[in-house]
Amino acid sequence: MSLNVARARHCLQGFKLKDLFTQELGWDKHSANLFVVVDGQAFTLHALAQKRGMQVFECVAPPGGVMPAYPLRRKIERQTAKSAHEHIVIYTDPARTLQTWQWVRREPGRPLACREHTFHKSQPGDALLQKLENLAFDLAEEEKLTLVDVTTGARNAFDLDRVTRRFYDKFKTEHTAFLSFIKGITAQGDREWYASLMLNRLMFVYFIQKKGFLDSDPDYLPNRLKTVQQLKGKNTFLSFYRHFLLRLFHEGFAQPEKQRQQELDAVLGKVPYLNGGLFDVHDLEQANKDIQIPDAAFDRLFAFFDAYQWHLDARPLRADNEINPDVLGYIFEKYINQKQMGAYYTKEDITGYIARNTIVPFLFNAAEKHCAIAFRPESAVWRLLRDDPDRYLYAAVRKGVDLDLPPAIAAGLEDVSRRDGWNRPAGNGFALPTESWREHVARRQRCHELRARLQSGAVHSIDDLITYNLDICQFAEDAIANSEGPELLRSFYRAIETVSVLDPTCGSGAFLFAALNILQPLYEACLDRMQAFVDDLEYARAKQPEEKYADFRKILGEVAGHPNRDYFILKSIVVNNLYGVDVMDEAVEICKLRLFLKLVAQVDKVKHLEPLPDIDFNIRPGNTLVGFASLDEVSRTLEVGLGFEKETVEAI
Repeated sequence: MSLNVARARHCLQGFKLKDLFTQELGWDKHSANLFVVVDGQAFTLHALAQKRGMQVFECVAPPGGVMPAYPLRRKIERQTAKSAHEHIVIYTDPARTLQTWQWVRREPGRPLACREHTFHKSQPGDALLQKLENLAFDLAEEEKLTLVDVTTGARNAFDLDRVTRRFYDKFKTEHTAFLSFIKGITAQGDREWYASLMLNRLMFVYFIQKKGFLDSDPDYLPNRLKTVQQLKGKNTFLSFYRHFLLRLFHEGFAQPEKQRQQELDAVLGKVPYLNGGLFDVHDLEQANKDIQIPDAAFDRLFAFFDAYQWHLDARPLRADNEINPDVLGYIFEKYINQKQMGAYYTKEDITGYIARNTIVPFLFNAAEKHCAIAFRPESAVWRLLRDDPDRYLYAAVRKGVDLDLPPAIAAGLEDVSRRDGWNRPAGNGFALPTESWREHVARRQRCHELRARLQSGAVHSIDDLITYNLDICQFAEDAIANSEGPELLRSFYRAIETVSVLDPTCGSGAFLFAALNILQPLYEACLDRMQAFVDDLEYARAKQPEEKYADFRKILGEVAGHPNRDYFILKSIVVNNLYGVDVMDEAVEICKLRLFLKLVAQVDKVKHLEPLPDIDFNIRPGNTLVGFASLDEVSRTLEVGLGFEKETVEAI
């Protein structure tokens, strides 16, 4: 359907949202308002429209109140999903000047992902109107239109991947242009590598400058380019690249402030020491001393970068020109020659599934070795499954299974001859996308069987959670948070602290980030439970010896010694738990860059920014498909090929 932009804009700016959907986008009228209570506050969600089961609501802030903040909006969304599985919620302020459109991606096997778009009535709204074109339907589509078509339109309108793809399409052009400016490197492959290296470094700088970490200037690089050109003139021998960028990289970011020359501060301003090896002199720079990049390359590149809003945090992207560090992995995925290199990107649903079903069982098995009594079948750990089975059944498994089946469908449960309608699409309150009544009944029976098995206490093995496809990560967090004795907590923490996750073909870090996302909440759960043990001891100090929980106090003291707990946890995981190898040097650089950005994203004030850890040992280039299978093979090779004595090898 072709959207009448002028009329749609009038409805959008005038907050005539019901008219926008029913008259301009071709949606059907809807009047079933919802009432939800979150954190003791009641919210009314006014029904605006619906299409094939997807519902649209408006949540109006009360007079004199304010629009719900993002954490509260997420809670409202979760309550809404219990009554309207597929939906869009539009939050508006009392003054009718601001709208926040919220949609959550729900796909089997993938984590929920919230997407939001904010619109102010003073804006023309072109970005939002472009998205709404994906939600416009005409009469010609009515007969064949399904819920899947509507949800696909919502995904095309609001999902992050489309923004990332558009950025990459333009990035390809800018990469080619930047490559043409580089002089002083003869080999084409090295020139392409250096172009990627420079763009990676500059994107890193763009992310951190937007947080005000570089001389308190969110436009640090463009402004420094103008300053250098004013002082030195454009494209002089001491160009922006030579006079400023290399000094920023190699002397500013790569050296502590005390080691810098005094005159450097006047050039760079106040910039933090980053360490991490990202900005050290690169092998390409050592081998090619006469590299030159004219100012025109940076004029063009910064103009491209300035068209986007760079966000380090994990909040949903709210506009077509917003990007976050995930774009780096996407660029690497698309930029490499997959057929030539044999490189293929693994999506987050696969990486998450593999990571959680290998890491979490390992942690449980390791903890059980040190605290076996806590894992007996009748223990408190397994009682978690018995006491609240639904907590560990995914929402998709439970969808609609507690509703009474329509009589025509229920009649076929016992009588096969009465199953005439079982192949039709199931009703909105019952069905997952594209699910038929036959599929719903099978899932319903499976869900009830799993509940009964959990309630009976028959599940008391971590492997069973994988077999039955239960929420193993939620169970791991709960097992830690509800640990009754300190020994179980110590066992879990020891296992989490020492587990090594190695990806022998890490690429841009997809599996390592999946592991990071699994380990982070488990670290947090351990620290929270330690604090609870210590607090309980303080409360009953007269009855407890002073030295009790000394190890917990030591760990908590280390955390307290850092200005940011999230940074401490993520840094601990990156340094102690994650290891990656890849045959492509570019892949290793991208992986390190993404991990560094993940750390920097946790910090809000530059004074709290700690030097980045050296992870050259953790993430490194190499070929893991060839090598030695045992120490004996290493010994024999060294003895025969290099002349070392066996005793020397063993000492090594």
